[in-house]
Formats: sequence, C-alpha cells, structure tokens
Amino acid sequence: MKAVIILSGGLDSTTLLYYMLRREHSIKAMSFNYGQRHVKELDYAKKVCKKLGVEHEVVDIRNIGKLISNSSLMGKGKIPEGHYQAESMKSTVVPNRNMIMLSIAIGWAENMKYEAVAIANHSGDHAIYPDCTPKFIELLDMAANVGTYQGINIYAPFTDINKNDVAMLGLGMGIDYDKDSWTCYKGLEVACGKCGSCTERKEALDYAKNKLSKTNS
Repeated sequence: MKAVIILSGGLDSTTLLYYMLRREHSIKAMSFNYGQRHVKELDYAKKVCKKLGVEHEVVDIRNIGKLISNSSLMGKGKIPEGHYQAESMKSTVVPNRNMIMLSIAIGWAENMKYEAVAIANHSGDHAIYPDCTPKFIELLDMAANVGTYQGINIYAPFTDINKNDVAMLGLGMGIDYDKDSWTCYKGLEVACGKCGSCTERKEALDYAKNKLSKTNS
C-alpha cells in the first residue's frame, strides 16, 4: 500500500510509522505546524523520518491558527494536568484539527496517486476528541473514497485498541520512544510529566514494559 501518514511526532503516530514500514508499505509523512505550543514535536517527527529514510513534509497552517485557537494547546491558558477522562481535558481539543490535516493529506495522496492516508487515533482518544472516533473515521473514509479519482481510503489500524496496546506494539518493535518521539503539551525544554499527554504516555509505557517483562521472564 502507498500511503501518506499524519505524523505528529508523538508516541502514537511514531508507532504507526514503524508499524507500516514493517509491513513494507510505501510511505511519505506529513506533519503540521498549526501554532501548537509543543511545536518541538515536529523536530522529533523530522528526526525519526530522517532516521528511517522517509520523505517528510511539514505544512505550515499557522495562518489559520486564529480560526481554530479555542484550545489550551494554542493559547496562553493553563494546560490541564491529570487523565484524559477529566472534563478539563476538553480544553486541549483543537477545533476540527484532524479533519483539516486529513483533508490536506488526502489531497497530497491524490496528487501522487497514492491509495491511503494513515492516522494513529486510538480508543483512548474517543472520550474527548470527536475527530478520533470510529464514526468519524468511517464517514471520512467514505468521503475521501468518493471525493477522489484515486479512491483514497483512511487507514486507522489503532482505532479499536488503546494506548497501552500501542505502546506494547511499539516496544515490541524496539522503538526508543525517548529518542524518537515527543509528547508533552506544555512546550517546555523538558517534558513536564504532569499534563494529560505526559501522564497517558508514562502509564502506557509502564504498562507495556511490565507486560513485556512478564512475558519474557
């Protein structure tokens, strides 16, 4: 399969990148600068693509940032800490972000006569991110397929698994997440370890390491 992957530089999309390369898919990666505080994640996306020999495009959409700025990830408001299940985590939603990114990636895929656009949403996202849900992916897949001559599909293999499963998969492939990915939302030099993204990442990796350790013992 020839596919464009949406690569944020975080744990999930980095895992999907490795996952698809292992299956010998032909991949090009696309990342977005939309004015996010944690723009540092793009450095990791660039680095891992260079390491793996994947063509990488960074699309600058900061000029529409003011239209989708109702998010703590883009303003100066407080980044919530704790778990994604908390009501406060809804402040991290960037309005229609995945629709915007996927639409651009679909255009690139159509232009190159590729077959699919890949995204690393997982079941843990469903509670607060409406553009990560199975229904959203299903309907956008239909729209992309109908709206392109190439019949582009949305490839989202992690939709029905959680972040623990994603981390298990990645560690099983030998991914060094410290070197290959960035998660923290706060835009600091060192990850805060307390925001929702950091909390979820740590718990998933701890779970995966413990599970793999028991399996291998």
